[in-house]
Amino acid sequence: MIQPALLALADGTVFEGDGVGATGMRVGEVVFNTAMTGYQEILTDPSYARQLVLLTHPHIGNTGCNAADYESTRAQAAGLIVRDVPRRHSNWRATESLGDFLRRESLVAIAGIDTRALTRRLRETGVQGGCLQAGAAIVDRQSAIDSARAFSGMGGLDLARDVSRSALQEWRERSFGTEDFAPRSQEGDDPARPHVVVLDFGVKHNILRLLAERGCRVTVVPATTSYQDVKALVPDGVLLANGPGDPGACDYAIAATRQLIAARTPIFGICLGHQILGLAAGARTSKMKFGHHGANHPVLDLATGRVAITSQNHGFAVDEATLPANARVTHRSLFDGSLQGFRLTDAPAFGFQGHPEASPGPQELGALFEQFLGSMRRSEVSSGGAVENHGKSA
Repeated sequence: MIQPALLALADGTVFEGDGVGATGMRVGEVVFNTAMTGYQEILTDPSYARQLVLLTHPHIGNTGCNAADYESTRAQAAGLIVRDVPRRHSNWRATESLGDFLRRESLVAIAGIDTRALTRRLRETGVQGGCLQAGAAIVDRQSAIDSARAFSGMGGLDLARDVSRSALQEWRERSFGTEDFAPRSQEGDDPARPHVVVLDFGVKHNILRLLAERGCRVTVVPATTSYQDVKALVPDGVLLANGPGDPGACDYAIAATRQLIAARTPIFGICLGHQILGLAAGARTSKMKFGHHGANHPVLDLATGRVAITSQNHGFAVDEATLPANARVTHRSLFDGSLQGFRLTDAPAFGFQGHPEASPGPQELGALFEQFLGSMRRSEVSSGGAVENHGKSA
């Protein structure tokens, strides 16, 4: 069902196109993502909360959508911006078209605009507030521009609290099977398995799947869970998950992480979790001009000299110059030189800015999960002392 749609930016630029999703109006930060595949995983990634996602690949929707490729329980992005949605989709796993998915998830989307021109504008000006309208929600161009300008931006927004689970959950789903490509359930309840507590700032399902796949007992807790409540669960390690918004606004998570570091609890931070780990260690974070969003970002492992192609989704970054003396840089972006990973030399804690769990994207940094397991094993047999090896890629 095609209807008129309009996208207005805070700088006054307006794009008119076709509405290919739900009718309505959505306001958020306009960001571009360069991934060629994985649109369903992107739209259901909680890290995209309050963002209007522009996909630079021209054809989006070719393979349809299905129930297995959700990275959370629902669509999380504020809206979708694409060049073209094909009339037909074709994939053996598909159960519905992208358009049907968008309408069922009440996600507003626009197609038929010059996405290359929009991407260039965002690279030149940086991310902007945007207003996406479709169908009866369209009023006039100036009202849409005013709504885009009214968006305050991501600075100071605590969105992790909004997208987090509200109650503790035991996670048992493992990675996809090779025959039906559907998630499998974890079998048994061996108490000897390493117990990982995941602080849910907007965790993607595949992070949890990969932990379960590696034999971990996984307990997911709300973002605001205190240090005392985390320790009461007797974890072997704590994973600080990905998520949306400004890490500096998550004061509750920074405080809990600071205490976890002091207690020498093995910690693995991913994306927002990496930034929270940096803040807890004493570093500062800053807003990037247009962030990293895509599945083709080269990252250098400083210890081995190897380059991995990674999946990325973040608009804030840890300022490397502000890292404390007990932090050692492990990874750096080859796109812009920004910090991608660090570890603490006096505690079993490390973080990675990209998405080693992929979904979508390359899986070249899955070894970071093995390093997390190694840090938990070393913690069990160690009575103290610096942990020196768990920040290096295999």
